[in-house]
Amino acid sequence: MSDWLDRVFCEDALAGMARIPDGVIDLIVADPPYGLGKDYGNDSDRLAADAYLQWTERWVDAALPKLKANGSLYIFLTWRYSPEIFVMLKQRMTMINEIVWDRRVPSMGGSTRRYSSVHDTIGFFAGARDYYFDLDAVRIPYDAETKKARSRSIFVGAKWLEVGYNPKDVWSVSRLHREHRERADHPTQKPLEIVERMVKASCPPGGVVLDPFMGSGTTAIAARRCGRHFAGFELNPDYCALIEQRLAAAAGSAAAALLPSNDMDGMAQGA
Repeated sequence: MSDWLDRVFCEDALAGMARIPDGVIDLIVADPPYGLGKDYGNDSDRLAADAYLQWTERWVDAALPKLKANGSLYIFLTWRYSPEIFVMLKQRMTMINEIVWDRRVPSMGGSTRRYSSVHDTIGFFAGARDYYFDLDAVRIPYDAETKKARSRSIFVGAKWLEVGYNPKDVWSVSRLHREHRERADHPTQKPLEIVERMVKASCPPGGVVLDPFMGSGTTAIAARRCGRHFAGFELNPDYCALIEQRLAAAAGSAAAALLPSNDMDGMAQGA
């Protein structure tokens, strides 16, 4: 077993990427600092614009060789730097989609000099025309009413009606507010629903997902829940500890789900 597999290294991704051989990663999910001055317990998000874009190019060039020929990349960004970064990535890969994550932000407050920003931008890129993509794994089921409306003979046996529809390029998924059951102590934590969709669609079962900026560890949790391997890096030691806690809790929940009910009763009494 590779010593880098299913591990999150508490170090800078630019330095740590050398741990991973080239051509072994199926999917990169990258949620880098956005260049907005967020507090991640260090100065990683406080670069000037030119320095931020240069740093982005450096980590991209360190990460892309790790991908398999048919691998792909998802990158979370905002409107502020996505145009420049998309142009840079298009010089290295093929852009498949620009995905808008509608964070379902409540309609209150905000600036009086511009429209309120309520979305993140996600770039989906591939390295080759035969990139891995399993649409059936992420189809959204039709509701009973829709199926009933399509009950005429011409629709009988239609695969698309049974397996569901292709997710669109606007993903309306609530951000993780402070009371959300998934929420961990991290300022820009992404919902499992979003990352699991990426993993299921763009990494084969048993494949490997790389996250250069693990943050709260959502990519590692998603990979494990979906039967994939993971590897990644996180600069902040507090977040590294948080990731370990979340992975341990996820493993405990999975083990508990497999226990017979009488074993669960015994565990509850013992506690």
